[in-house]
Amino acid sequence: MWRFVLRRILLMIPVLFGLLLLTFTMLQLIPTDPAAALAGDNATVEQIEAIREQFGYNDPVVVQFWTYLKQVSHGDFGVSVYSMRPIGADIAQRLPATIELTFVALILAGVGGIVIGTLAAVWHNSAFDHIVRVLSVAGLAVAAFWFAIMLQVLFAMDLNWLPLRGRLAVGIAGPPHVTGFYLIDSLIAGDFGLFWQSLRYLTLPAVTLSLGGLATIARFTRSAIVETMQRDFVAYEQAVGFPKWRIVLPYVLRNSLVTPITQIGLLFGSMISGAVVVESIFDWPGLGSYLVQVIFAADYRAILAVTLVIGVIYALVNIAVDLVHTWVDPRVSEHM
Repeated sequence: MWRFVLRRILLMIPVLFGLLLLTFTMLQLIPTDPAAALAGDNATVEQIEAIREQFGYNDPVVVQFWTYLKQVSHGDFGVSVYSMRPIGADIAQRLPATIELTFVALILAGVGGIVIGTLAAVWHNSAFDHIVRVLSVAGLAVAAFWFAIMLQVLFAMDLNWLPLRGRLAVGIAGPPHVTGFYLIDSLIAGDFGLFWQSLRYLTLPAVTLSLGGLATIARFTRSAIVETMQRDFVAYEQAVGFPKWRIVLPYVLRNSLVTPITQIGLLFGSMISGAVVVESIFDWPGLGSYLVQVIFAADYRAILAVTLVIGVIYALVNIAVDLVHTWVDPRVSEHM
């Protein structure tokens, strides 16, 4: 097991190198001068040239990339031309908000998708099954920004049940920093009122972010359970007289979870990227909204740093998914 984890971690190095190289190359093709963007509209040619020299934009592209790799290897992402602060500090400040939002959305998508997919499979070809199939296709087709705006209009503006945007109300301080996750930190502090407020502000963006994942997991769960229900051991247990739910929950569901769990790992990456849109709409102070701001500022170093951090998180989540596979299906461990 530990050899498998170590091997996967070592394999992350060339993958992340390729990710950085690809992102760096694409940024060089963008017809934007980061020095001019930093200097402003009224800057002189001399001021723009001084900024180019200060940040190394005059160096050859290969030298710029090599210099950046050396800095990253020492944990130094450089200084952001957008915030004029260390990029590592900006990411550390905003990353917990994105991780909290993504994990809550992933839990909603995973639990909801597995439950809905299981019910649809058990009631195969029923009215409920047909409704689930239609809604799962619709959930994949609906644009996240449109769904977010509809939720804001209905639950925040018309019904006034949930907040419109932000992570907490203006003037309310967050809980004492322990993990950076407001839900967990407020529970650690014993402040249940703040926990409730944090949950209310988190609800709409998390539901928006979970929509596509919930539809995907529901479809894969339904297909996997329908296939498993056709196996011989299920027919035998039904012939013996076991109730249907007693067969489905401990046996069929466990034999069908490998595919949905794989999708959960893949969905984490898509949710991180989807958080860019969701955080911008809900004014969520996370990594996604930060990425939008540094893109507009042509802050190449910050864009590369955010890309690298997301790549590391995605790789680690996929390793965790493989480990969960070994718990759900012990036969997987034989191939590790």
